[in-house]
Amino acid sequence: MAGVLKKRLRILYAKILDVLEHIPKNAAYRKYTEQITNEKLGMVKAESDVKKLEDQLQLGQIEEVILQAENELSLARKMLQWKPWEPLVEEPPANQWKWPI
Repeated sequence: MAGVLKKRLRILYAKILDVLEHIPKNAAYRKYTEQITNEKLGMVKAESDVKKLEDQLQLGQIEEVILQAENELSLARKMLQWKPWEPLVEEPPANQWKWPI
């Protein structure tokens, strides 16, 4: 069972990295997500014991880590559609973020 979970996690991290390849290299989301995902993938590849892996990742049980990876993959695909790295379609109103009004 543990081997199946680790394999699932490796596949998810690989898919996340594949999606990130389509995002410009200078985009903040790609830079930081790619770095974090590569670190996690390295831990998954290096550690054979699931309990030790859970302790290293510090993200909960392996099932929870898989759920987080699935959510990150979903977000990465949405970011690819949304293209937040592109310029705004129109300029924001002056003092849009000024508070208090």
